[in-house]
Amino acid sequence: MSDIPNTRVLVIDDEEMVRDNIEEILIPRIYRQENESINLATSILFETAEPLFENRGSNLPIFTVDKAPNGMEGVEMVKKSLSDGPPYAVIFLDMRMPGWDGLETAIQIRKYDSKAEIIFITAFSDRSIDEILEKAGQNVGYHCKPYASEEIIQLATKAVTDYNRLRNLEELIETISLITLSQQQLLAPLLRNILDQLTSYIQSDTAVMGKISNDYQYERMFSIGAFEETVNIAELISKIRDSDNLPQEVIQLQEVVWVKLDSYTIFAVLRKQERLKTEKLYLLKLFVQNAAKAIRNAELQQQLLLKEKLALVGNAVGMVMHDLRSPVKNIQLITGIMRDENMGSEYLDMVDECAGQASEIFDDFLDFINQTPARKQPVNLTALIADAVRIAKSKMENSDVLILIEADNEINVNGDASKLKRSIVNLVSNGIEVLRDFASTEKIITITAKKNPATNYIFLEIRDNGPGIPQDIVSTLFEAFITKNKSNGTGLGLAIVKQYIAAHEGEISVRNENGAVFEISLPG
Repeated sequence: MSDIPNTRVLVIDDEEMVRDNIEEILIPRIYRQENESINLATSILFETAEPLFENRGSNLPIFTVDKAPNGMEGVEMVKKSLSDGPPYAVIFLDMRMPGWDGLETAIQIRKYDSKAEIIFITAFSDRSIDEILEKAGQNVGYHCKPYASEEIIQLATKAVTDYNRLRNLEELIETISLITLSQQQLLAPLLRNILDQLTSYIQSDTAVMGKISNDYQYERMFSIGAFEETVNIAELISKIRDSDNLPQEVIQLQEVVWVKLDSYTIFAVLRKQERLKTEKLYLLKLFVQNAAKAIRNAELQQQLLLKEKLALVGNAVGMVMHDLRSPVKNIQLITGIMRDENMGSEYLDMVDECAGQASEIFDDFLDFINQTPARKQPVNLTALIADAVRIAKSKMENSDVLILIEADNEINVNGDASKLKRSIVNLVSNGIEVLRDFASTEKIITITAKKNPATNYIFLEIRDNGPGIPQDIVSTLFEAFITKNKSNGTGLGLAIVKQYIAAHEGEISVRNENGAVFEISLPG
């Protein structure tokens, strides 16, 4: 949506004096000559091609005027303007003319251009307003001769304003139609589409879309240009913390426009550091409201697709796994009896370990299908991390991956120890598997845990120095059945982790930074 309004005017009248008079009113000859002289002197003195004076007043448009002596020639000029651009925004049209009269000319114009504002200028009232509106469309005006100069200026200014406002609304509706969710479209491409459309509308080359967590940490999802190099996000979020209760969807913070789309946030830097005009803000808010609806629909559809996908395998596989769980768990009972009888304890330990791993897979899958809630109680997270690392390493024998734990001795969380441990085991196991096949002399996984006393939130980071997450699956990594470059796995591991973290009212995100970085935040 352009900030430069269309102010092109066509005057169709069989009287040359009338045509020239309207042109003189909208673009006074003396004014043009004075401006040309002043601008020429300015270009010589200051060595600039920019005009010094462009308008008689800051509130008046800068009109361009073309003229036609009859209806047929006027229609041809309208057709040419549509093909060459820009089309005429306003057409002043005489009612009584030889050949086609004004109304017939308007009817012919409407065959090619239904958007131009037509203003009839006539000394005769031999056509009723109802007839004119019926045949020439709603966007017409009617003014009687003789007219005053100020009346022509007011008519042209209002018509230009109405024309450009309607064009902006049409472009907005067209843009909104682009962000509606198609049958197969997922959330990630929709969000990217919204970011592209919004930045194009406000003319921004630098923007970022992401989420702001409850503790005001920013999770970046998509960006345009080098946003982090241009703007300090921490300072922006600090300002937002003080204004977060404001109801507006769009807030301008100096050169940065902040857009709230439910749980998503867009920061965009304007090319020109000026306030957005009231009309542009209004249209932008309409866009944001419709974009938010599209996002909510996408999220609901994505959840529905996930449930449908799980339902297909859940009914069949769930029954099979439920039936298998009992005999697998009975293996441990049998090996316990055999161990009491001193029957090959070394092999029994291996059978026990395999049975335990199989049981965990069964439990993970059934919990995921049934969306089992977390059973919370006080948990020492530091000890739980150490235990999870031990389990993950035992699954990956002969691994040369170094695992470092950086955590306080006592970090307590109110949570489900089993679900939290299995989440960490899954993340660490994934990291070990990726690093095992990665050509590097030093393979390291670093686990960092800390608690923020001010917010009582716990932050857990699991970082590896591997190749990172393939870019084409970053946005869908936590969905079920998403796997890539893995030698084994069900495709449920990270979906289960996300579900477990969500069951604790926490959040998990991933990014690439010299490897994969998983960040988890949990309420204390």
